[in-house]
Amino acid sequence: MNSCRRIAFCDLKQGLSAAFSPGKPPTNRRRCPEAAPPLSRSHATGAKPRLRAIDLAQKVQREKAPPPPAAAEPSPSRQQKRVTELKRLSLQLQGVHPNVLAKHLHRGVLYQDRDVVVINKPLGVPVRDDSGATSISSVLPVLSKMMDGLKIKSDSQLFPCLKLEKETTGAFLLARSEKVVEHVLNLHRNNQVQRTYWVITVGVPVPAEGVIDIPVIEREVTGPRPHFKMALSPLYRMNDTGDGVTKVRAHRQAHPAATKYRVLDSSSGCSLVELQPLTGEKHQMRVHMALALTCPILGDHKYSHSNKLAPQKLPDRVLVRLGLEQSKIRHLPLHVHARHVALSGPSGAAIGVSCAPPKYFMQTLNQLQLTLPDGKD
Repeated sequence: MNSCRRIAFCDLKQGLSAAFSPGKPPTNRRRCPEAAPPLSRSHATGAKPRLRAIDLAQKVQREKAPPPPAAAEPSPSRQQKRVTELKRLSLQLQGVHPNVLAKHLHRGVLYQDRDVVVINKPLGVPVRDDSGATSISSVLPVLSKMMDGLKIKSDSQLFPCLKLEKETTGAFLLARSEKVVEHVLNLHRNNQVQRTYWVITVGVPVPAEGVIDIPVIEREVTGPRPHFKMALSPLYRMNDTGDGVTKVRAHRQAHPAATKYRVLDSSSGCSLVELQPLTGEKHQMRVHMALALTCPILGDHKYSHSNKLAPQKLPDRVLVRLGLEQSKIRHLPLHVHARHVALSGPSGAAIGVSCAPPKYFMQTLNQLQLTLPDGKD
């Protein structure tokens, strides 16, 4: 009797479950429904299942969810961040208000007298810019007034004397009058203005010191990105037997160019080199180092390749020392610093001014384990 009651109870329970969740009736009605969950009506009839509200909500959430992030690139090194930041600051300095740049230059005055002024030129700011962008020349009227104590009636002026490339830092000579400009240019034409530069090169020049006396010429480089750059135009070429040189006719558009150099230190496949240009041709130091000595200046993306425009290719050990990746080397700045300028002033007094290298230059020296000459910083 008790077993019959239990069977009847199970049958009753199955019936109630079927009433609220209709499905295929179990084949064995003497088993309790907990043994197998009931099937829905859609499964029983083969019809498409109805989408529940919770399923719809989950579907909408999946569609709104952002796509999974791509494989993250390795975080840039400390050095790479510094190089990128240096590039950003250089561009920012070119776009500031003239008064801001003039104030920066005023803080960097290295020497001044009644005839000349020597300032510390920052990286990335051109001496002249015909497009109207901020340049050294464009802020000289403001700088002149600052040097005179912002006097309203001041009529003093400043004029750039010699060229200095946009990516070059260091001592830059200004004249207080056009008469002094002419005096400096006459000295320069007679090789009486001594300019000394410090550069970091990729490679070690051989021999360790000497004079590069090879004319340079501007030529067009064809290809996907046509452009113009300076190149060597030597007066001699190797003879047919390969045991000597033969003088050739000089190109009419070539310009004589001579650069004196001396290796100050070398390490890690790089060198600290002192350069003294004996002529003033465009890019002559960069061309002589890259093409004559095959030791391009670090950060010289223009002349590291003779037939194309591309970021400089650095040896692996140099990349390791600098903590840089070759794929992101394009922001590495040119390591050329105008260390010293010396000349005779209009009154006959000797003028000699030295300028310490910028912070980025010194950090590169430390990473490459290059040392400055004793007693110099």
